[in-house]
Amino acid sequence: MLRRVTIDAYQVGLVFENRKLVDVVKEGTKWVFGNKQVMVYEKTVSFQPPYEINVLLQNEVLASMLEVIEVADNEIVLQFVNGNFKEVLTAGTYAFWKGVTNTYFSKIDFSKVEITEKIPMFLFESAKLRVYVRKFMVSSNDKALLFVNGVYVKELTAGTHYFWNNSTTVEVKTADMRQQQLEISGQELLTKDKAGLRINFYVRYQVIDISKALVDNKDFEKQLYVLMQLALRAFAGSLTLDELLSKKDTIASAILDEVTAKISDLGLAVSDAGIRDVILPGDMKEIMNQVLVAEKKAQANSIMRREETASTRSLLNTAKLMEENEMLWKLKEMEYVEKIADKIGEITISGGGNIIGQLKEIFVK
Repeated sequence: MLRRVTIDAYQVGLVFENRKLVDVVKEGTKWVFGNKQVMVYEKTVSFQPPYEINVLLQNEVLASMLEVIEVADNEIVLQFVNGNFKEVLTAGTYAFWKGVTNTYFSKIDFSKVEITEKIPMFLFESAKLRVYVRKFMVSSNDKALLFVNGVYVKELTAGTHYFWNNSTTVEVKTADMRQQQLEISGQELLTKDKAGLRINFYVRYQVIDISKALVDNKDFEKQLYVLMQLALRAFAGSLTLDELLSKKDTIASAILDEVTAKISDLGLAVSDAGIRDVILPGDMKEIMNQVLVAEKKAQANSIMRREETASTRSLLNTAKLMEENEMLWKLKEMEYVEKIADKIGEITISGGGNIIGQLKEIFVK
């Protein structure tokens, strides 16, 4: 049996006899004798072998026309065609026709974590490559630490970070480096004199050593909360209720002086702290109000007594002056007569009394 086979430009014909590759037909016309099978392949696409590729590559002509890429289990290969990213090749053997397009390959050790290859960052967001990378974002206000298999590796700066997405555990822990406020609310305390009360306390802090905060300590904010809680409880227990209320504005600084070293061990710095509220129970409020009323009454009584004493002393001084000066006595009598006259509208005389003579006696005596 004789057949004519025509191979067009950018095509290759493979002639098989009993599944064995016996000839490679390039561009042109060829006569094929016998019961042979001819398969025509386009050189513009990758070569998809009908049989085991390694067997076919034993043909030197075919082997010279193909670029074979071997990808191991721990590798991936990025295929670029005419400078553009096209495909990700996973474990296996691949064959591409030579001389048709400008194709190059970037082989990557996928078992490592760091991406050290010079790959444009925008490619990591492409649909084909996205599944092979891990993405972590660190904001401008944060710092971050990289942990690989639970081991601290390095500090990461602000920005977007990519790592290969393999079986290795990768974790990025971040900490906000801005000043923050921690509220310690409703702390029920007993004073030295066994008075029960509740205190709302606040602390303003900032992370200054991210390594201490995240590597040397776990849940540094919870530790800060407990640290301040215990310090507040201990300090309140050393004061009576009256002492605590009188020193309310200085308690915060005294507590901070006690715990500064421990706060530094957490990688933190505290800039400010203070008592927001001191809340007394109902019965204690009533007692405090009674004490306050009693104090105010005592103050009022003291003021009244001082005023009475001053008034009595003034009267005594006036009496002494009048005793020593007869004219002053007369002037005082005239002052009282004038006050009496201001309050009397008219005078009615009855009987035989000599009212005029009596008034004369008052003024000329």
